[in-house]
Amino acid sequence: MKIVDGIRSYIDDNETRIVIVKNKINIINYIDIGHFDSNKIVVKLKKNNISVNGKNLVVSKLINDEILITGEFDNIEFR
Repeated sequence: MKIVDGIRSYIDDNETRIVIVKNKINIINYIDIGHFDSNKIVVKLKKNNISVNGKNLVVSKLINDEILITGEFDNIEFR
């Protein structure tokens, strides 16, 4: 039962998650992309926005509610 509950919890999870690894930002359960160019990306979240500034920024849509941002990051802001 614990395995089934864990899978159900993962599937039903609607919390926003952000994982930052060198030159990669994975955002899960985002709302929309508010702005996008090669120097700035703004992602709308449920309660705020995340703004990524840098160079050669690229957005890859992984699945309906998950994106991956890659490039050279100068700063990341939560607003």
